Amino acid sequence: MKLMLDIEIKPPGQKIQYSDKVIIIGSCFTEHIGNRLHELKFDVLQNPNGILFDPFSVAFSLVSYIQNKNYTADDLVYLNELWQSWQHHSRYSGPDQQLVLLSINNSQSVAHQFLQNANWLIITLGTSFSYRLVQNNSPVANCHRAVAQMFKKHLMTSEEINSALDNCLYQLFRFNPGLRIVFTVSPVRHIRD
Repeated sequence: MKLMLDIEIKPPGQKIQYSDKVIIIGSCFTEHIGNRLHELKFDVLQNPNGILFDPFSVAFSLVSYIQNKNYTADDLVYLNELWQSWQHHSRYSGPDQQLVLLSINNSQSVAHQFLQNANWLIITLGTSFSYRLVQNNSPVANCHRAVAQMFKKHLMTSEEINSALDNCLYQLFRFNPGLRIVFTVSPVRHIRD
């Protein structure tokens, strides 16, 4: 039984240099790439919203950095005795609403500035499944261990993925025309799905 798929990939025309600024966003695989780059002393910013898995959440987050979105109390939900954002990883959650907003908005500002001058963007997509709030069908990046009945699982179509990423890429290249983008796919196998 062959457990690995051999893939021959030719080297890229341009390579990341030590002087380059690299922003990394996406699944937990992104954290491994980012940590390794950081250990090698690259100028890297990883996952300003925390770990994200689906293409819509990745695209939404990137556009929010371009726009330097300022989150407000209306963007938070009080769940499990913590203030949380449906668009952020639980590392931004906390018992003090103002501190949560401060942390989120500081991260947004850093991401906006970094992305404006970045040379590379590495995007790691983890899954085509996204979760939507039942009450208003809005996508969420993180369910924060809320009861499953609050969400419906949605398999994004290739058209939905292309649309979200195409719009995002258009805005990225207008915001930072020199940006180079690398797409990766999480190596984690989702056998259940």
